[in-house]
Amino acid sequence: MADQLLDDVDALLRQAAAEIVVPLFRRLDDADISEKAPGEVVTVADRDAEELISAGLRQLRPDSVVVGEEAVAADPDLLRHLRGDGDVWLVDPVDGTSNFAAGRRPFALMVALLTDGVPVASWVYDPLDGTMAVARAGSGTRLDGTPVRTTGAQPEVGALRGTAMTRFLPPDARRSVSAGGTRIGELLPGQHCAGREYLDILTGKQQFVLFWRTLPWDHVPGATLVREAGGVARRFDGTDYHPADEGRGLLVAASEEIWDEVRAALLGD
Repeated sequence: MADQLLDDVDALLRQAAAEIVVPLFRRLDDADISEKAPGEVVTVADRDAEELISAGLRQLRPDSVVVGEEAVAADPDLLRHLRGDGDVWLVDPVDGTSNFAAGRRPFALMVALLTDGVPVASWVYDPLDGTMAVARAGSGTRLDGTPVRTTGAQPEVGALRGTAMTRFLPPDARRSVSAGGTRIGELLPGQHCAGREYLDILTGKQQFVLFWRTLPWDHVPGATLVREAGGVARRFDGTDYHPADEGRGLLVAASEEIWDEVRAALLGD
């Protein structure tokens, strides 16, 4: 994959943020916000940004397929492409829509490229602080243009810092995570923006994040970034996370050692 493609998608996300998303932040009218499912909102920024990004991605790879969050809401059958051949783009035009709609940060724009079902590149952009992370399979991850690794000095389990999204966890798992949180240095509340959680692992602000729901546009971009930086993204049973996998539960950590420690502390041996 040419570096030019990485740069072109980077520029496309910045364009969507500058022309559509950021200008609408804290400027939405009631008519700009609707509910696409119980408790799940969508805004005009989500739809317009997805249209702009999707059109740009099709120009970059004319034979590719785009699987966007809002397009899937209208046509769930699009998900079948995640198991298909060729190039498939995953697009989350505004990750953290509930934050965005409420005038809160963080939120992010995210894209991943799959080839024959395998993630080969990803992009996550937080437009409010200007952070852009880009990964290419086999070539590592760059954070604002600088190579980044998550596998430096490893803190003891009692000094770890991370997030556990407990809202949708089954009751037994929620109780286990709550009890195990006392063995972790600091268990943070969720930011309601998966993209920012992944970025915070890259920056070292936190060392892990635990999710239950794993929609592909929410997690393939960030999981690819963390893996290429040396981290781990696995199901609770230790199997690797795959874009087309319809299972639930995902633990992402800065290293193998931290994954094992957090898994044992929060979910039991």
